[in-house]
Amino acid sequence: MTAADFFALPSSLETFSTHFSANAAPWTWLSRIGDALADITPGERHVPPGVHIEGKVWIDPSVKMPAYATIIGPAWVGPGTEIRPGAFIRGNVIIGAGCVLGNACEFKNCLLMDNVQVPHFSYVGDSILGNGAHLGAGVICSNLRLDQKSITVRVDGKTAETGLRKFGAILGDGAEVGCNAVLNPGTLLGKRALVMPTVAFAGYLPANTIARIRGTITQIPRKD
Repeated sequence: MTAADFFALPSSLETFSTHFSANAAPWTWLSRIGDALADITPGERHVPPGVHIEGKVWIDPSVKMPAYATIIGPAWVGPGTEIRPGAFIRGNVIIGAGCVLGNACEFKNCLLMDNVQVPHFSYVGDSILGNGAHLGAGVICSNLRLDQKSITVRVDGKTAETGLRKFGAILGDGAEVGCNAVLNPGTLLGKRALVMPTVAFAGYLPANTIARIRGTITQIPRKD
């Protein structure tokens, strides 16, 4: 299983391409985010008085800024992205083009590719969201086991040790999660995989499948 099975780094994030190998396991990208941001140069731009910025933060001039938010670097925010009131970006965050970082949402050590939408009351920690991925209101990417042990992933009957104590979720391109769902530590959602609202999901959900309540998984009909 490689990162290429889930997503492709968009052209808006080409400056970071040497840090993220398409042939590596997708969760290995999480430990590369800090290194990728090490050499960014903060840009000059007008910041509303209510927005607190701390550390090395690069924000494209086209980013829509709210009346108040907190951005702690290192962080990189791509063109056309909208940051909404109360957003909390707290270090090691890379955001692609055309994203929405919503009201009262928190982001930490994560990579959001182009056109990702996280509009309301969500937590995205130690996670990667592929192009066009969407989280409904109140979705939580839980990133720490209750016993605080290293997180493993199980795919096709095989268990892989990630070596990560904190690991939220990997969402492939076009994956969607319904309102108030919880993605347990080490969750993997394939391309266009869907998790229904209020579901607590753990493990691997293959591409083009739906996780429903009571643990049932169904195939999404193909479009001819």
